Amino acid sequence: MQKGISMKKTSSAILVMLSLVFVFSQTLVLSQTRERSQILPEYKWKLEDLYPSDQAWNQAKEELAAQFDQVTKYKGKLTSSASDLLACMEFDSRISREFGRLYSYASMKSDEDTRDSKYLALKQEMQQLGTDYNSKAAFIMAEIATLDEDRVDAFMKQQPGLRIFKMAIHDILRKKAHTLSEKEEKILAEAGLMAGGPSSIYSVFSNAELPYPEIELSDGTIAKLTKAGYTRFRAVPNRSDREAVFEAFWSAFDKFKATFGTQLYANVKKNMFYARTRDYESSLHSALDDNNIPTEVYLALIENVTGNLDSFHRYMKLKKRMLGVETLKYSDVYAPVVKGVDLKYTFDQAKELVLDSLKPLGADYCRVVAEAFEKRWIDVYPSPGKRAGAYSNGGAYDVHPYILMNYSDQYEDVSTLTHELGHTMHSYYSNKKQPYPTADYSIFVAEVASTFNEALLIHKMLEEIKDDDTRLSLLMSYLDGIKGTVFRQTQFAEFELRMHEKAERGEPLTGDALTELYGNILKRYYGHDQGICHIDDLYTVEWAYIPHFYYDFYVYQYSTSFTASTALAEKVLGEEEGAVEGYINFLSSGGSEYPIDLLKKAGVDMTGAEPFNKTMAAMNRTMDEIEAILKKKDK
Repeated sequence: MQKGISMKKTSSAILVMLSLVFVFSQTLVLSQTRERSQILPEYKWKLEDLYPSDQAWNQAKEELAAQFDQVTKYKGKLTSSASDLLACMEFDSRISREFGRLYSYASMKSDEDTRDSKYLALKQEMQQLGTDYNSKAAFIMAEIATLDEDRVDAFMKQQPGLRIFKMAIHDILRKKAHTLSEKEEKILAEAGLMAGGPSSIYSVFSNAELPYPEIELSDGTIAKLTKAGYTRFRAVPNRSDREAVFEAFWSAFDKFKATFGTQLYANVKKNMFYARTRDYESSLHSALDDNNIPTEVYLALIENVTGNLDSFHRYMKLKKRMLGVETLKYSDVYAPVVKGVDLKYTFDQAKELVLDSLKPLGADYCRVVAEAFEKRWIDVYPSPGKRAGAYSNGGAYDVHPYILMNYSDQYEDVSTLTHELGHTMHSYYSNKKQPYPTADYSIFVAEVASTFNEALLIHKMLEEIKDDDTRLSLLMSYLDGIKGTVFRQTQFAEFELRMHEKAERGEPLTGDALTELYGNILKRYYGHDQGICHIDDLYTVEWAYIPHFYYDFYVYQYSTSFTASTALAEKVLGEEEGAVEGYINFLSSGGSEYPIDLLKKAGVDMTGAEPFNKTMAAMNRTMDEIEAILKKKDK
């Protein structure tokens, strides 16, 4: 994903960076009641590195907005003058660069407390500014699209400074058939005022205003089932408590499924609008073409996963056996399977464990990770109103990345921490090694760095822990990761595809229709009809809980990235010559080439089945070890 060429992609790129949410986030009841003011400064991110105050932010914003009209002086000149093209590209890049920093500050301040309308207003103000500039700069893409390759090459010989924009310019030429006239591009830019509506409404409603239930568990604990509370309490050991959690939580969503359905359908229609306006054959083609990903990669993933559901079902049969239940239910899938093993780590312990696990990547990599801890790049603990989940934001090119966490001392929180640090290191290396126009990496490769770190963590844990019960817990945690990242995300990807296909055929997408569609896919993946895992009909409203459906064909990349990182981690852990250097080079490449080509250089071909097959082999090897331990324990 290129930076520059107007801010058409800048605001959406930053929003996607904020969406790098690992599947698991837990929040203790105690932590939920701790106000942000009670959390020590060393556990809160230092946004002053971006701007020392709101006043400084506002001044920078006003200065940026005052420059917007200057872009129009290049209008009509880009195809006749190499110097004017270069000047325009440099101006556009500088605007985009500062916009990213401003938006990062506003959005992260808002995420500290989603109930605070002040910072929500700042974020909305930046979205409005992005639309305003895009409208003024809409001519850039339209004019460049009229150039031919020979003319571009000649310009670059005349003005060598254009070479850092080569990837961006040639990408526009590649998509020439889908580029409209200047007037039409201006209209599309203005449509950005409405494009973010469905996602924004969903975020505010689901994070701040949805009336989440509160129940009493069997031990007297009062469980407030917000999103964070649900992810915590769905894993309690007592089965009747888990069922009560599922019943209460999904009943809350079911009451509003018509509203959620309307929101999601609005987002689908937005995607259809852009796809049809730009003359793409489908919303899928439109979304994937941005990073030059063949639609076959998406479709092959669904085919590969659905063709290997027997491995997924084998995992669930193991979970059923280890839980000792007659029928595995959907409310059991997050339950701990090894009694007496409850791995807990304070944040400071997690920091040391993560740093130790990352040593195979070299001293420089670990030095920067240590700096992230020491210099407050990370917002650690949950507090009332704080955005749920976790993400890494690398949108401030000139500063450093930031991480949002909701840490609650669970092992999965440690895994989430190293996951987000993977994103952060990807952004750090790309921003340091690449000029701004090629620093922003594609979402297709974004999850490679994060899941790679997870692989190093689980390797370190299994290398040092020999106790059978603890190993079983860790091995199942690894399988849970494959379940959540490969199978579950592909299940989401199939739902997203089928949802768009229905809409593109003119079929309605009501809350009931979405629930039926999602339920059919969910039950097929979990083997409901074969008796593998029972899915209660109430739980098929789960689609309304998933924010990633507003990120437009994003989730499949969790799965593809996981398979790529599995292959790369095997090379590094196997101490293959040049593997570490190759991986660091990959992290440093940003968007200097298309993602498929970057991964090929790193040693992974995503157009073939090998990465997926290696992941399935690793999964089945893990299950073999689990079965061997269980057999030994049975004796």
